[in-house]
Amino acid sequence: MSMQDKVNELLELRAKARLGGGEKRIERQHQQGKMTARERINLLLDEGSFEEFDMFVTHRCVNFGLEKETYLADGVVTGYGSVNGRLVYVYAQDFTTFGGSLSETHAAKICKVLDQAMKMGAPVVGFNDSGGARIQEGVNSLAGYADIFQRNVLASGVVPQISAIFGPCAGGAVYSPALTDFIMMVKNTSYMFVTGPKVVKTVTGEDVTTENLGGSSVHSTKSGVAQFVADSEAEGIEMIKHLLGFLPSNNMEAPPKVECTDPIERLEDKLNSIIPDSPNKPYNVKDVILSIVDNQDFLEVLPSYAKNIVTGFARMGGMTVGVVANQPAYLAGVLDINASRKGARFIRFCDAFNIPLLTLVDVPGYLPGTGQEYGGLILHGAKILYAYGEATVPKVTVILRKNYGGAYCVMSSKHLRGDINYAWPTAEIAVMGGKGAIEILMSKELRAIEDPEKLNEFLNEKEAEYRDQFANPYVAARYGYIDDVIEPRNTRYRVIKALMSLQTKRLENPPKKHDNMPL
Repeated sequence: MSMQDKVNELLELRAKARLGGGEKRIERQHQQGKMTARERINLLLDEGSFEEFDMFVTHRCVNFGLEKETYLADGVVTGYGSVNGRLVYVYAQDFTTFGGSLSETHAAKICKVLDQAMKMGAPVVGFNDSGGARIQEGVNSLAGYADIFQRNVLASGVVPQISAIFGPCAGGAVYSPALTDFIMMVKNTSYMFVTGPKVVKTVTGEDVTTENLGGSSVHSTKSGVAQFVADSEAEGIEMIKHLLGFLPSNNMEAPPKVECTDPIERLEDKLNSIIPDSPNKPYNVKDVILSIVDNQDFLEVLPSYAKNIVTGFARMGGMTVGVVANQPAYLAGVLDINASRKGARFIRFCDAFNIPLLTLVDVPGYLPGTGQEYGGLILHGAKILYAYGEATVPKVTVILRKNYGGAYCVMSSKHLRGDINYAWPTAEIAVMGGKGAIEILMSKELRAIEDPEKLNEFLNEKEAEYRDQFANPYVAARYGYIDDVIEPRNTRYRVIKALMSLQTKRLENPPKKHDNMPL
């Protein structure tokens, strides 16, 4: 064979590998509203930047006649490229080849990508679209999953890991995405579950559809498994790019800083009147967030789950911040099991990747009731407290209104090493709300009043006294627990100045193998 023949052979093999399972299966993928593995990678990465690994890998299985059917790349496309000029490693399962099922060699390709990402300190994006373990391979397929899981665990907190569920992801396959930092799903075309509808029917007798068992709406609203949901794969890939723009490449780097085109001293007069006169009236904390961040750009994480707490990424003065805010417009902004879990996971991600935390506080306390207590509120409620307490990144807190009881301690207070803690003049910081406090402190006096009208009058009077005396920011400021009481319209400027001053913060936790946080 001449050199040219050999080159031609290479080009033919490359063309064959790029076809995956062939034209008919590619067409079927498109008919289902799904892109192919290579189309997904090309849309994510900068044009022309993709460098592929292991294009010529094939499986080694000789069971059940599988040796008669081989495809180049073996059902997963792997390699690296750049997103907005920054190095990113990728893998995309190819549903057109063996249904994207995972074999020993398929797993080895994914492991290679994860190993390289760890060596280079770069994020990993994985596109999941797979029928699960390749049954013909038996335990070798299961071993492949476990090899991937081990790498996900070691990479956790070292490089950002993003899982895009762009098709089926079931059985043991779900645990790799679960170990990564963020999961993205697409409406109507992606689903995740440990056991499918048929097994559920056999074991429990429940009749349930694929969508109702593990669709995007389930995991974005009920389980909290999926942080992001997109209407289409193209929209999902744009969201992943947006997310990567906020994040550092690894845990040894600072997040990328961009030029700030939004004046840092910009005043927002509407914030001076956003808090209603009545403490029982809600307002939308997202209006506060959008008013103070750069260019109203806020990427919310888990927007439809535990809506009583808002989490997401923004920039302030060009610097990435993780925003955590109680949401008075939903369940009065109360902390419960789900809100605590959601907040804690987000805070720990930010702390792992050197992203400063901005906490906006308006919380009446923890949610009471048997449902919460039986569900382990003590344990789960401690997660958010633990996350703030262990975090060593810069922490800026602004108390907007209510900050009662244990929730005062939890929400990035001075006592959990909050660096700069501000309060608006509308802040109410106390052990509990006025009505409850008076009912405990003046129970004898209340019992002595028989006339309901007089009782109501007395209660209102004492409640007002209590609020004047305790439920204001100046008592906490007197003790130095609040660094300053600030004008609401000036919040953006004060927070950015605080974040700028904290850029050289150095704080280390005591040496330990690892913690034992309440799980």
